[in-house]
Amino acid sequence: MFPTSAKEVEKLGWDYIDIIFFTGDAFVDHPSFGTACIARYLQKFGYRVAVVPQPNWRDDLRDFKKLGAPRLYFAVNSGAMDSMVNHYTASKRLRHDDAYTPEGRAGQRPDYAVTVYTKILKDLFPDVPVIIGGIEASLRRVTHYDYWQDKLMPSILVSSGADWLCYGMGERTMLEFTRAIESGRNLSDIRKIPQLAFYLSGKSKLKDALFLHSYEICCKDKKAFAENFHEIETHANMMHPQTIIEPVGDGYVQINPTYPPATEEEMDSFWDLPFTKLPHPRYNGKRIPAYDMIKFSINTHRGCFGGCNFCTIAAHQGKFIQNRSEASILKEAAGLNKLPDFAGNISDLGAPTANMYGMHGRELSLCEVCRRKSCLYPSPCPNLERSHERVLNLYRKVDSVKGIRHSYIGSGIRYDLFLDEKKGYVDGTSYPYFKELVLKHTSGRLKVAPEHTQDNVLKYMAKPSFRLFERLRREFDAINRESGTHVELVPYFISSHPGCTMHDMECLAHNPSLRGIWMDQVQDFTPTPMTVSSVMFYTGLDPRTMKPVFVERDMEKKKAQKSFFFKKDR
Repeated sequence: MFPTSAKEVEKLGWDYIDIIFFTGDAFVDHPSFGTACIARYLQKFGYRVAVVPQPNWRDDLRDFKKLGAPRLYFAVNSGAMDSMVNHYTASKRLRHDDAYTPEGRAGQRPDYAVTVYTKILKDLFPDVPVIIGGIEASLRRVTHYDYWQDKLMPSILVSSGADWLCYGMGERTMLEFTRAIESGRNLSDIRKIPQLAFYLSGKSKLKDALFLHSYEICCKDKKAFAENFHEIETHANMMHPQTIIEPVGDGYVQINPTYPPATEEEMDSFWDLPFTKLPHPRYNGKRIPAYDMIKFSINTHRGCFGGCNFCTIAAHQGKFIQNRSEASILKEAAGLNKLPDFAGNISDLGAPTANMYGMHGRELSLCEVCRRKSCLYPSPCPNLERSHERVLNLYRKVDSVKGIRHSYIGSGIRYDLFLDEKKGYVDGTSYPYFKELVLKHTSGRLKVAPEHTQDNVLKYMAKPSFRLFERLRREFDAINRESGTHVELVPYFISSHPGCTMHDMECLAHNPSLRGIWMDQVQDFTPTPMTVSSVMFYTGLDPRTMKPVFVERDMEKKKAQKSFFFKKDR
């Protein structure tokens, strides 16, 4: 277990620490938590890593001082969520609990946690490098709209004063960065590491880079901000993006291109590590709600090519699917039997989109030059291989592991991967997949996300027509009827998304295709950094076309859109 206190460091007999992580979450040694992933990976290569979870930033700062200075650097993240999303509802009301804190207590991390932690560390240890990462840093790496302050904010590198930023999934970047710091490589060499961002004074002399409008210009001109984002989003979905330069103040932020998608062998190396899959002993059995949700889950891959406008997955994990091998997944499944209270049920065998496992372009050469944001919208890419054969085989192999009774799919699925609005099932693997999903891998309710019923709203979400959901329901009902089962279909919807009016919500609430369906899954749209939808919310423009979009910004009217959904008669 990683030490979290001076006593634990002493007990290990360490006379130095290489890297000290500060995180806004309780520390759980599980691969669903980014801090554990990076810490375990660096530990694999011999580095001594300590973790300070949820440090107190309001007292004499003893939590920031207790382990002293690390030999190499401090690493800072806010936890598994952006701290502002963690703290506030869509109506900007303070939440009363925090799933990533023991006993769900609220108030154990500050607003803008990455910035607060980093400023404290730079004040206490000005000569020690600080690298920031995780969701909050990754999705605030460029000029972004902050919903809670209702204004544009510069890159978090500027507001936090951090020396470096690692964006996306960081194992390879963090290992190369750590080795570079340890060996004393010169700064110009470190600045070439992929998926690293940093702030420099002056003007960039790079020639082959994408130069954006400055932060200051974006603050004055919403169209410039929308243009910036369109370029950023395009490059975030490319296999070989350019370096991005964004001027701000007297200098600029440089964002290096990503690593190529991880190979299967690399993905296995990230997971085949000695995770205990347990909370740190310091919590003495206290309940951590987020851990309860994922402790018996298995992640099969990274990435998502769905391209939903309100989603940040591709901006953080990438568009291209990066799979673990079946052998690695089966090994993890067998290992669940060693965990306390495991009764043989895997709560989620999935990823951002569970049924994208094993999917890829038929001709990789076409993918390497592709600039499409989504492989599915406005229509499926003809180069996309949508066969569910590999994921079906995976499910069957996992279910045959000794001690496994059920493997459920708790994460989302894309039904446009196996179903066509007019033609029905896409190929010979589609019906077997859907039937097996419903009958063997659904725990009572199958949750899907049509998001809305009105096509004029769905186009601003980059989601398929609601007619496809109607086809899905017919096929779902047929499977239930033929099998004599009573699995329920639960659709998720979003209210007050850009382009959505009260009339659109009225149409949703009274859509006849939803009769007899459990209907309590609707959420009010929250603009989060680095999504198309948040850019539309702030600018009133669709960054893809630069045409105006209706946006409901009034809090009471936003609330009315959501509440209308629950007042309908069914």
